[in-house]
Amino acid sequence: MVAEDQHVSTDSPATAERTMRAVVREEYGEADVVRVARVARPEPGDGEVLVRVHAAGLDRGVWHLMAGLPYAARLVFGLRRPKNPVLGADVAGTVVAVGRAVTRFAVGEEVYGFGAGTFAEYAVVPEKSLARKPANLTFEQAAVVPVSAVTALKGLRDVGRVRAGQQVLITGASGGVGSYAVQLAKAFGAEVTGTASTAKLDLVQSLGADHVLDRTAQDFADGSRRYDLILDIAGNPSLARLRRALTPTGTAVITGGEGNGKLTGMRRQLAALALSPFVRQRLTTFVGTVRSAELEELTDLIEAGTVTPSLERTYPLEQAPEAIRRLVAGEVRGKVAITV
Repeated sequence: MVAEDQHVSTDSPATAERTMRAVVREEYGEADVVRVARVARPEPGDGEVLVRVHAAGLDRGVWHLMAGLPYAARLVFGLRRPKNPVLGADVAGTVVAVGRAVTRFAVGEEVYGFGAGTFAEYAVVPEKSLARKPANLTFEQAAVVPVSAVTALKGLRDVGRVRAGQQVLITGASGGVGSYAVQLAKAFGAEVTGTASTAKLDLVQSLGADHVLDRTAQDFADGSRRYDLILDIAGNPSLARLRRALTPTGTAVITGGEGNGKLTGMRRQLAALALSPFVRQRLTTFVGTVRSAELEELTDLIEAGTVTPSLERTYPLEQAPEAIRRLVAGEVRGKVAITV
């Protein structure tokens, strides 16, 4: 198990076998606090798997952990400084050791899933958050699936209750979650509209969207079309705008958007939950978790060719700060991965 309060180690021949290279930050901040260093190699606990990392996905959650925002998250991850200095959560790699209680995986298997401190040569992953890697994906492609694809799946199916024939709007359709949401909504039989910036409209079209809206020039709430389901990932539209774009009994699922308050980061979400009981429309949100069952469902869809990761490019460990800067600036099309 990863120690709750790791400290960065210095490299020496005597400790090299017990250490590994990793992308770390020892204080909260922006990408300039991130560097590559040697840290202690983790050991799996009873219900954990030690994975030799081949690639790790980058998502907005990495930025939140790097910046220590919203502040409420520091109650879990460290008040003054991070308890675990190593960044990263999504992972794809090869099993090198398993805990005593692990029954589903063996040494040598290729896996993907959700752990902690995955921007490193080795990472521990709970067995319950791990699945066998889709056979038709590279490690780099598999690494960008877990958080974003599971979020899209839960937002559309489990929370949004999407049905065939519905009109579905996906804001931020060119991003990590959005790129999967477009494909999944189409697989569920919906007619899909996606919003994106001008330079990324072609990506959204290539993912299968029936309609695309340039968020810099077109307003999805202008009344020209109403939606049965909105998966709101980006842009922070007001609840009033979301409601104008919904059918009278439509559903809006809020699962993203920065700038929702530094304390909890959930200002719009909480407002939606408070308003929803008093209107005919359903306004809701959720906190996603990555579990093996969802990953196995996604594996089936991926191997069938229904869903394909939109991997823009990869970065070596040393270039992780550059990748994070591009993500924060909104320059990434789909997903990027950190490779080891």
